[in-house]
Amino acid sequence: MSLAAVLTEPEMAMPRVLVRGSGALARRVAALLDEFEVTIDEGRSDSDTSSFTTAERFEVVVELSVGDHDTMARRRRSATVAADRLIGVAASVGATHVVLVSSAMVYGAAPNNPVPLTEEAILRPDPRFIYARQLATAELLVERWRCSAAGRASTVLRPAIPMAADGTSSLARALAAGFGQRFVESRSGSQFVHLDDVATAVALGVRERLDGVYNVAPDGWIPGERLLALTGDGFHVPLPDRVAEVVEALRWRFQRGPIPPGLRSYTQYPWSVANDKLKACGWCPTVTNEQVYVEGTEGRWWTTITPKRRQELALGAVGALVIAAFTAGLSLLAWSRRRASRSR
Repeated sequence: MSLAAVLTEPEMAMPRVLVRGSGALARRVAALLDEFEVTIDEGRSDSDTSSFTTAERFEVVVELSVGDHDTMARRRRSATVAADRLIGVAASVGATHVVLVSSAMVYGAAPNNPVPLTEEAILRPDPRFIYARQLATAELLVERWRCSAAGRASTVLRPAIPMAADGTSSLARALAAGFGQRFVESRSGSQFVHLDDVATAVALGVRERLDGVYNVAPDGWIPGERLLALTGDGFHVPLPDRVAEVVEALRWRFQRGPIPPGLRSYTQYPWSVANDKLKACGWCPTVTNEQVYVEGTEGRWWTTITPKRRQELALGAVGALVIAAFTAGLSLLAWSRRRASRSR
């Protein structure tokens, strides 16, 4: 049922939509909803309390900040707490429809995941990656809000890795770089969705009052071999798992490494999603996975590093080499002892 079908006659002239969030996606969503009266609430206060009073009414609340990893990290906020406050805002403005942009990361990445994942798949986010777990809880809170009163609807969107020239998050860059660091034989297919297509999915959810969960992704995915060609990276020397984890943790510590701790499974195992459900509602992706990846990763990370950061990275690399050498030495010592014991 579309939004127009549930509005009363006085409300038909200009339905009101409250968009919570900021940045490239918020600008795109507001531009697409030109037939609505759109108000953007950037929620910059530390308490994340909306400035809107109960006298101001909105039919729809669009929540973008919960699914914005960088915003949550920068403001040191929990996505779960932010979702709980979203419910409070929806109640205070009298909204009957909430649109939540979550992430396909809530499915988790596992060797036995079906390819692609549909909306009916069980959520198994990596327990080490707290943000993905928080998003799964945020979705549950929105569902409880929907079921708590008649006449409510909720649209939960689960986009693949979102990117754009003007809006690629540090999380998206970390995942993209992490894919590029993996070997072809151990790397699963990768999906990237343009912010333009995410915005059209949000706009469709508002206009048609979509009720349910919908994946947002281009058709198909990028195979490992093709992704390796797109990265332009050469051969990578394989490291033992424990050493690789230490190296990756150090690189993320300096904020320019390929992948933070807890995301490793998302670069190793499949979590590509199907988009059939959203396409059946009239949505159509306009940018391919490969086009999104090229646009979102056009500038190499090392071209933006300050001299101080380069020095820190150099020290981190030296530390990683020392750890790797120490680990190799211990392994060699253990091997020598086992060999000596067998020769007795």
